[in-house]
Amino acid sequence: MMASKRAVFVGVVMALALSISPSRGEDDPSYTLTIRQHRFEPAEIEIPAGKKIALVVKNLDATPEEFESIELHREKVVTGGSEITVYVGPLKPGRYEFFGDFNPDTARGHLIAK
Repeated sequence: MMASKRAVFVGVVMALALSISPSRGEDDPSYTLTIRQHRFEPAEIEIPAGKKIALVVKNLDATPEEFESIELHREKVVTGGSEITVYVGPLKPGRYEFFGDFNPDTARGHLIAK
């Protein structure tokens, strides 16, 4: 009988944890950014101002790249042939630079919040 009560307790705690944990990504608009030949494609992405977004970064190159933005306070490595999701916003209207830290001369772009 004690194991049964423990199972119910664990189930209730897990249900509560799931119900109060923040939802990430389900309601956030999603945009895709591709890394190919050490460049971001597209180099500019328009996003809605005032909304949190999910930015899916797909690295089609064999080498790693780092998605970095000083203005967005984001820095995340994308290994070759993989993808990551970066959540940003809500942003005020404006232009926000991002770059590839491993190839900063070629991997550059902007999020434009309108």
